[in-house]
Amino acid sequence: MAMLAIAMFVALFAFGKQIFGWTDTDGDVQLAMIASFLFGVIAAFRNRS
Repeated sequence: MAMLAIAMFVALFAFGKQIFGWTDTDGDVQLAMIASFLFGVIAAFRNRS
């Protein structure tokens, strides 16, 4: 399941502009995606221990 989530994140990060057509001139959308991914990893790691 983790591999699927990582693959979906990479695909959205790399091809999201073409798929959804958003304009991200300042990089805000990509920054938000990276932050949400990292927060999810941290939350999962803290939940596991």
